[in-house]
Amino acid sequence: MGKPSAPATPDPVATANAQTASNKETAIAQTGLNAINQYGPQGKVEYSQNGAWSDGTPKFTQTTTLSPQQQAIYDAMQGTQGQLANTAKTQAGRLDSLLSQPFSLSNEATEARLMELGRSRLDPALDRRREQEIARLSNMGIKGGTAYDRAMEQLNQGENDAYNQLLLSGRGQAVQEALTERNQPLNEIIGLASGTQVQMPSYGGTPQTGMAGTDVAGITQGAHNANMAAYGQQMGQWNNTMGGLFGLGANALMAFSDERLKKNARSTGLKVGGVPVKTFEWKGGGGRDIGVMAQDVERKHPEMVDKSHPSGYRRVNYGGLMRLGMGRAA
Repeated sequence: MGKPSAPATPDPVATANAQTASNKETAIAQTGLNAINQYGPQGKVEYSQNGAWSDGTPKFTQTTTLSPQQQAIYDAMQGTQGQLANTAKTQAGRLDSLLSQPFSLSNEATEARLMELGRSRLDPALDRRREQEIARLSNMGIKGGTAYDRAMEQLNQGENDAYNQLLLSGRGQAVQEALTERNQPLNEIIGLASGTQVQMPSYGGTPQTGMAGTDVAGITQGAHNANMAAYGQQMGQWNNTMGGLFGLGANALMAFSDERLKKNARSTGLKVGGVPVKTFEWKGGGGRDIGVMAQDVERKHPEMVDKSHPSGYRRVNYGGLMRLGMGRAA
């Protein structure tokens, strides 16, 4: 009887680990291909390996260096921004006093502001108009009396109308000018502060070179699918062999299986009734065979071993042992 052997099943954990290792190596190679140094009139960008992570994956550093001319410009810009920042900080001290002053856009406050602005231009014009009217009346010989009083009343009424028109038409302008005066210091400080933002030089993106990972899992799965038919045939042959062996044993009830009659025994990885199944050679010849050792059975199931044969060699009850069940070795 030739030596049968149970085929090994594919190991999904080993396949997953192999795929992970392949992906990691691909990523490392990808990074190396993409770490391309760049040189131009404004400066350079260089890459260098900087040690490794705890799992051995290399670390990389990107270093940007400006040309001497660009570095001088950058330093000057930084100095200017620093001065603007200091000025903004100094001017910001004015905010406390500015914001602590009451500010109102009520009618009373607006009209007061409007009269302040409007009368600076309107009053001189009205004064000239009054002088001209008095001179006109004087030339006409009117220096008092009813006609003079009526003319002055009309003049006063016209001045009141001018002031009313100033209030009605100038409110929007007065509000805008009041807000401008109030907000101008704030806008100056905000402008100084916004001019101090740090501007970093920019370079073109590093070229990206694609590298596909090895599909270890797919290759393994393909090989697995291709071998499953052979695997099933091997298992079927193995089961038939074992079933035939122990079927014969069951028919014969007792069969010689003393280890003193065998040599070159090797474990198959299977057990029957908890007893290891081994391949071996008969000392009397006949090639390799498969079965159990009577001494192994005696230690586990002494009732399955017969020691009464006159030859002194032990026999095993294969039928009874088979009924205890087969399984993989622990």
